[in-house]
Order: sequence, then structure tokens, then C-alpha cells
Amino acid sequence: MSRTSAKDDVHLKPARLVELVCETALLECGRFPGYHATPSLDGVSHCAGCRYSIALVESLLKYRTLGRTELEVSSVSLGTGGPSRIGQWTHRDEAESHRVIHRALDLGINLFDTAAAYSDSEEILGRALKQTPRDKYLIATKFTPTRQDDGEEGEIVESIISPEELVESCERSLKRLQIDVIDVFQFHGVLPGNYRECVDRLLPTAKALQEQGKIRFLGITEYFYQDPAHEMLDLALEDDLWDTIMVKYGILNISAAWSVLPKAAAQNVGVFNMSAVRAKMTRPDELEEIITRWKKAGLIEPGALPTRKPLDFLIHDGVESVVAGGYKFGIEPEAVSTLLVGTGNIQHLEENVDTLLGSPLPTADNDRIRDVFGSFAASEEDSE
Repeated sequence: MSRTSAKDDVHLKPARLVELVCETALLECGRFPGYHATPSLDGVSHCAGCRYSIALVESLLKYRTLGRTELEVSSVSLGTGGPSRIGQWTHRDEAESHRVIHRALDLGINLFDTAAAYSDSEEILGRALKQTPRDKYLIATKFTPTRQDDGEEGEIVESIISPEELVESCERSLKRLQIDVIDVFQFHGVLPGNYRECVDRLLPTAKALQEQGKIRFLGITEYFYQDPAHEMLDLALEDDLWDTIMVKYGILNISAAWSVLPKAAAQNVGVFNMSAVRAKMTRPDELEEIITRWKKAGLIEPGALPTRKPLDFLIHDGVESVVAGGYKFGIEPEAVSTLLVGTGNIQHLEENVDTLLGSPLPTADNDRIRDVFGSFAASEEDSE
């Protein structure tokens, strides 16, 4: 038995290992044991039980280093937040959520991102991965370093949690995830105005948890909805205290390329790209509305994009939709270690992986995106 290389005509098999079953290059299908595939005239392998193509299989062998952590992570990772929360806000079937998680592992995804604030996502991950060897996956989770209370006059008052509450949050996450150590523990949704107090009050405690072996690496994530210019992450990178950052970078918001991504690359900080495609990209009417609004505000030249179907110029040569183009754009920077996709649907997961790890966007399309959107930072007004 011999292992194939990415150049070989292979078929999908769990754990990214595909083995030749005979010298005539008949291949066993890992998803449907007992079926075999042979190269077809079009150069794509198929079998009677499986619709996957060689292009998807080859792409699954792509991994990137998560900055100074030196962890090798799949360039696509599964997020458990967002509008779906791994199915909690869509189908509400935990068994189906488990199937999505296991399918992610089969596809070669080895990194799962979650948070204490994502409803029951930590618990669902913990139960789904309970029987999976711990060295087969990585967990990044988050704690919220702030709380909101009612003020004396009914106003909302935000404050930083105590070090003791941070420890309690970490312990709860470990218990929910059913693990002994968190691979990446992240400060969640920090704003420029509270960054310094978060660091001064909580980072020593987080470092102590790291020394105790409860967490391996420390990260910080932005709240793009209120910080579209990434001011907090610029502060964080100036401090150079963090092993990873989480940033929003996509077609409608490429301002991270001005400073954040170059600084992260220079400092060898791992980068999670979140929300490369969000609501506006998936809803044509809302996409048209926000482009029109930005034109009226003078952010986009009136003739730069058509009013109707403004991003349909991306759809050609294997790019099947605007959403697909958005994912391809989000994975393009070398500074991005991994791009998060969030879904509770197996088919969507498979389609996103196929899109993300296929051919990149043409240079001309990348250049046009940067020409149109590269001079301003604005929120899409998607708070989730």
C-alpha cells in the first residue's frame, strides 16, 4: 500500500489519507466503503456511491501555519457562531450538527472556532468530538471580557469583568468542550475604547492560566460592527502580546489590508479571517442597497459598479456565484492563516470547502475589487 501525492488521481477518504488499493490504480472510496473509482476520460474520478471530484480532494491537503503558535491548521476552519450557530438557529437538530462536525473532520478541517457566548456551541462541539482523538483537532474558543449592566438612570453601563470571572469562564469552557486544554483562548469582541483596560486587568490572569497548562495560546478578536477600521487590532499589534488575532476581511471590507494584515505577517501573528461572506453578500437586494448607499456617500464612484447585480462580474470561469467569489477573495492573502466558515448544513459546508480551496479569483477581478473598495472602511451593519 502506498500513499498518493496531490498530483495523483485520488478519491475522498477521511483523515486526508488516500491509499492505492492495487497496482492498477483502482481507489477505494472512503465515504462509501466497497465502492471503487477509476480515472475517467475527463480526468476526474467518480464512483457509483460518491459525487466528489479529484479537485476537492487535492485541495484538502492545503494547510497553513497559525503564526508563532506553529500549529498547522486547515486553511478552512469551522466556526460555530454567526447566523447558524452550527444549526442551533436553523434546523435545531443536534444530531445533524454532530454530522456537520464529523463531516468537517472527514474533509480535512482540523480547527474549530467557538465561544462561550455562542449559545450551546461549546457543549455541542464537546459532545460531537468526545470520541475523536484529541490530536486530530484544535479548539479555539473565546470569553467575553466585558459585561453590560443597567446604570442608575436606566442607561447601559459597560465594565470589564474581574480576573476571577475570567478563570470561571475558562473552567466552564473546558468542561463544556470536554477537554483538558484550550488550544487558542481569545478575548472576544474587544473595542478600541476598552482594549487597554482589558489588557491591564485580565491579561496577567490569562497568562497564569497559560502557565497552568489550561490554555496553550492567547488571541484577541475585534468587533467589526463598531470598529470597521480595525483600530483595536492596530493597538493590539503594536503591543505584540498576542499569538493570534481574528479580523474581518472581505470584498466589502478590505481595510485590514492597509495595516493589520501586514503587521500580523511581520510579527508572525496567526490570523483568523471571520465573516468574509455575511448577510449582504448572500442577499442580492441588500447588496444592491448598500452599494447604492456607499455611492451616495461618495465612497464608491458612481460608474464603478452597476446598480443591479453590482458584483456579478465575478461570476465566470468556474466562479459560480458572488458568494463563491467572496470566499475566494477572503482566503487570498498569505497573512490569513485560516478562513472561518459557519454552517449547520453538510451540503453548504462541502460547497464552501470546494469553493474556498479551488482556483483563486483572476488577478483582474482582485484588482477591480481593490480599486472599488480599497479606499474606505465601512461597516456592513451586520451585528451578528
